[in-house]
Amino acid sequence: MGKYVLVYRGGSFGETEADQEAVMLRWMTWFGELGDSVVDLGNPFGPSATIGSDGTVTPGGSSELTGYSIVEAADLAEASDKASGCPVLAAGGSIEVYEAVPIG
Repeated sequence: MGKYVLVYRGGSFGETEADQEAVMLRWMTWFGELGDSVVDLGNPFGPSATIGSDGTVTPGGSSELTGYSIVEAADLAEASDKASGCPVLAAGGSIEVYEAVPIG
């Protein structure tokens, strides 16, 4: 089993408190469906900065990523299948799936 990082882009957390609670419930339901394969629930991302190769710091991230989670899966196809049920997709967002390659 390998570890795979799911990186979220876009989506919505809702505008009202009731909307936000409903979104959180969808996320927790999805994580529950994934069960023990969830290594790290992750977190949403807050403010960001981009640092260029010349050291210049620009406010904001160029990739507009909004959060991450880490799951275990047999391969990239299984990790992608697990990601396909993520609530961020229903909210108009997208997910990139990366294998975390062990070092050493």
